Amino acid sequence: MKIKKLYTYSNKRQIWRLIPTASGKLVIEERDAATKEVFFECIDIPTGKKIFHSLQPGEKYWIGIETIHDDIIFFHKYANREMPVHSGIIAYDISVQKELWQNDEYVFLFIWEDRIYCYKSTFEGRNYFTADTRTGKFIEELGENSGSINQLREKSFNSADYSSYGFPEQYEDGQPDDKLQNIISGFKEEHVIAGKIDLIRFGTLALISAHEVLADGFLKNSFWGLDILSKKVIFEEVLNSKTKTFIPDSFFTKNNFLFLLKEKSILSVCLIK
Repeated sequence: MKIKKLYTYSNKRQIWRLIPTASGKLVIEERDAATKEVFFECIDIPTGKKIFHSLQPGEKYWIGIETIHDDIIFFHKYANREMPVHSGIIAYDISVQKELWQNDEYVFLFIWEDRIYCYKSTFEGRNYFTADTRTGKFIEELGENSGSINQLREKSFNSADYSSYGFPEQYEDGQPDDKLQNIISGFKEEHVIAGKIDLIRFGTLALISAHEVLADGFLKNSFWGLDILSKKVIFEEVLNSKTKTFIPDSFFTKNNFLFLLKEKSILSVCLIK
């Protein structure tokens, strides 16, 4: 297997969140702490082509993404700047690049069978509703029975399919795979590693991220693609050249694509084949 870098993406802003869509797009949340602004970007994963750029849907900073469903981004605002309580729903269609609807009264909960489940706060608790994902129009009032809503919410979460993703896990010695254990052991002998090694096993590859100790006491966070069969490094990339702290969750895979987050503001997209 080989790892081929396809492109590098950066707007020189801190990348806060990366969300692949089912249709092969990548939504990127970027935040500028100095100007207190958030920007949303969208690119085509295979090519890196921009689909939309620097989107700010009605709010420059106090806004985030609930989920993406059928290429519709569901944004939320915050009730206030002191507490991370979500407020309102904004639906934005990636395919036509426009806002479909907005409702400041509903608070998003989850999506099930193409309906948004949401609520309005009342003096005594919550009143639950369902609404159409594309129009935001009211469908059904569900009352205040939070027990049945929580059961359906759990069912919705459990039905989510993450089989196409690979997320790093901490490598522990004593793995049942002798070949993998031998190559990791050899790798650790060649590098001065501090802390744990993050690992994704992808076919015959070991995709790892680790922190090396520099002469001045700082850490360098790097990524390596190791071929388990040949016991060779086939790909290497510095993710953070100098850091004082351990940086987790700096890479993941979806299908045959590898996503590497570098220096907090640069994204490298690679193809594994």
